[in-house]
Amino acid sequence: MADLQGKTVEYSKTTITELMIPSYANFGGKIHGGILLSLIDKVAYACASKHAGSYCVTVSIDNVEFLQPVEVGELVSLHASVNYVGNSSLVVGIKVTSENVKIGTVKHTNTSYVTMVAKDDDDKPTRVPPLIMETKDEIRRFVEAMKRRELKLSFNEKMDETKNRLDLNQALDILKGQRCIAKLDVG
Repeated sequence: MADLQGKTVEYSKTTITELMIPSYANFGGKIHGGILLSLIDKVAYACASKHAGSYCVTVSIDNVEFLQPVEVGELVSLHASVNYVGNSSLVVGIKVTSENVKIGTVKHTNTSYVTMVAKDDDDKPTRVPPLIMETKDEIRRFVEAMKRRELKLSFNEKMDETKNRLDLNQALDILKGQRCIAKLDVG
C-alpha cells in the first residue's frame, strides 16, 4: 500500500451547533448528559471520518467531565479537531461551549477526547493519513494525546493487577470505614 498523503488539522475541523430544546432536559431541568454525549460522539465521527476518508467507529470517550450545566434555550457548540493519529486510530479533541443568546454569555461546559478507529469496506481497521501539524498548539495536543494513551494503558494494567490479586478478605478490609455495608456471609 502506498503511503497516504497527510492532512492538516484544519482540514477536518468540525463544529456542530444545536439548540437545546425542552425535550432534552433531565428531571432537574438541565440538559441531560446523555444528549451531550450523543452530540460529542456525532461530532467526533464527522471529524474523524473526514480526516480518515472512511467510516470510523468509537472506541472510547475519555475525560467527560460536566463543568457547568447547560440550560434549555442555549446553543451548544461542539468544536472538534483531530489531535492524534496512529495506524488506524484517531483521537479527536472536543471543546463544548454553551451560549445564552439572550444575554450574550458563553461558557465552557466540557472537554472530551474520543478515540476512533477507521474501517474499510470489509469492516477491518484501515490506515489513516498522517496528521500535518502547523501550530504549537497542534503539536502540544498530539504529544498530550500520546501521554494520555500511555497513562491510560498503565492505569488499565495496574487495575488488572489489582483485580487479579485482590481476595475477598482484603476487599472487606479495604471497605472498613467506608460508607457501605457488605451483607455477605464470609464464614
